[in-house]
Amino acid sequence: MLEGLIVLDRSGAPLPEQIYRAVGEAARSGRLRAGSVLPSSRQLAAGLGISRNSVNAAYELLRSEGVIAVRAGAAPQVVARAELEAPTLGGTGANIGLSQRGQALARDLRNWQGGRHAGQLEPGAPDEALFPADLWARTLRRVARQKFGEAAIYGDVDGLPRLKSALVGHLARHRGVNASPDQIIAVPSIQAGLSLVTQCLADPGDVGFVESPGYFGARTAFAGAELVTKALEADAQGADPSALAGSRARLVYVTPSHHYPTGARMNLQRRMDLLEAARREGAVVIEDDYDSEFMWQGRAIAALQGISRGGEVIYFGTTAKSLLPGLRLAYMVVPEALAGSLRQAQRNMGLTVNIHAQAAYAELIESGALVTHLKRIARLYEERGRLLVETLRARLRGAIEIAMPMGGLQTVIGFADRVDDTKVAARLAEEGFETPALSSYCAGQKRKGLVVGFADATAKRVARFAGLLESLID
Repeated sequence: MLEGLIVLDRSGAPLPEQIYRAVGEAARSGRLRAGSVLPSSRQLAAGLGISRNSVNAAYELLRSEGVIAVRAGAAPQVVARAELEAPTLGGTGANIGLSQRGQALARDLRNWQGGRHAGQLEPGAPDEALFPADLWARTLRRVARQKFGEAAIYGDVDGLPRLKSALVGHLARHRGVNASPDQIIAVPSIQAGLSLVTQCLADPGDVGFVESPGYFGARTAFAGAELVTKALEADAQGADPSALAGSRARLVYVTPSHHYPTGARMNLQRRMDLLEAARREGAVVIEDDYDSEFMWQGRAIAALQGISRGGEVIYFGTTAKSLLPGLRLAYMVVPEALAGSLRQAQRNMGLTVNIHAQAAYAELIESGALVTHLKRIARLYEERGRLLVETLRARLRGAIEIAMPMGGLQTVIGFADRVDDTKVAARLAEEGFETPALSSYCAGQKRKGLVVGFADATAKRVARFAGLLESLID
C-alpha cells in the first residue's frame, strides 16, 4: 500500500527522513485514511529494497508525532485525521514592514540602468585572471595550519595583530600614513567601514558631503544613516572644498589620490584647504585611497591622513583591486581618540573578517610578494588603459573627450550635452558592456559620458565597443 506513496532518492536526504515525510504528508492530505493499516517494517523494507532499520527509524518518528499508532503484535495504523490538524490562530498578524531606518538602508543608489549587470569593461572590476592564485593558495595553506589562540575563537575581532603591524609599515612606506597598530580596524569591505563610520559619527539630519561625480557606496552609506547629503564638485584638480564653508558638515567623503570615477588627483593646495575647512567646520574627512596602488604618471602625494596632524581623517584601504573583491578584506585607520569606540561598534555590528585571509595578506606584505604583484599588474593595466584610450581616439576622433588616466582601472568618456548618456549606457548593456552613464554618478552639476573600465580590455573587445559607441553617438 505504501510503495506507490514513497519514492526514494538514494542520493537525497536520509532514507528514514524520506519515508517519514512521505507517510506524514499522505496522512495529513487524506490519501492515507484514519485507521489504515500499514505494512510491517519487515514488509515495507522488503518492498522498498532497503534495510529494516531505516523503516523502523521512520516509523518511530511517525509514532512520536502521533501520525501512526504502533502496538506490540499489531500492524502500524494511521490515527484519526482530527488528531493531526494543526491549531490555527485568529487575526491577521503583525503589519510587517521596514522601519524608516530600514527603508533608508535598503535604498538602491547604484541602480543606474535597471540594476547591476555583470558585463565587459566594468569600471572598478579587476581582472580575476591576474589574481595570484598559486601564491595565495600556498600562503593560505601555510597560515591555515597555524594556531591563532583566542583570535580563532572570539578575540582580535578588529584585526589580527600580525596584519595590523604589517599594515603600519606598508602604509607608512608607500602612502605616508602615520599610525599605530591600535588605530587599524579590519572590516569586510570599504562599504562596511563606511556604514560603521556613518552610523557611529553622525546623527540623522547631519550634513555629509560626497564628491560629484562620486562613489555610489558613499551615497548609500550616508543615506542609510539618514544624513543630508550634499555635493562636493570635482574637477581636473579633484574635489573642491570651497562648498564646505559654513555648512556645518559632519562627514566629508573624498577619493583624493585617484578620484572616482574621473581619475583626477587632488593637488596639494586643495588637500591643505580641505583639511583646514574640515577643522573649521568640525567635520571628519573619510579618505578612500582609491586605486592608489595603480598610479603610473607623476609623483605620488602622501595620503591626507599622513599630511593631517589634527586627527580629523579616517583612512580606508582595501584588497578589492589589488587582489579580488571576493576576499572581503579592507581596513580603516582611525584617529586614536575614536579607536576604542569604533572597535567596540565594529564588534557589535559583526563586521569581522576571516582570520586566515588576514594572516595570508599579512604574509604577502611581510615577504614583499604584494609589492611585486602590484608592480606586475600595474604594468598590464596601464597597457590595457592605453589600448582603450588610443582605440577610442582613433575611431571616434572629435566625437568624444577622453584622456589617458594616471592610474586605476577605469576612465571617463565625455559626451556633448546633446547625447543622452543613460540611453547609450542602456544600449551598451544590452550588448554585454557594463559601462554606466557618467550623469548617474553626479549628485550636483550633471556631466554627460560613460565610465568605462579597462581591466579586462582586449583588442577585439575594445574594437567592438568602439564600433557600437560610434554608431550610438552618431
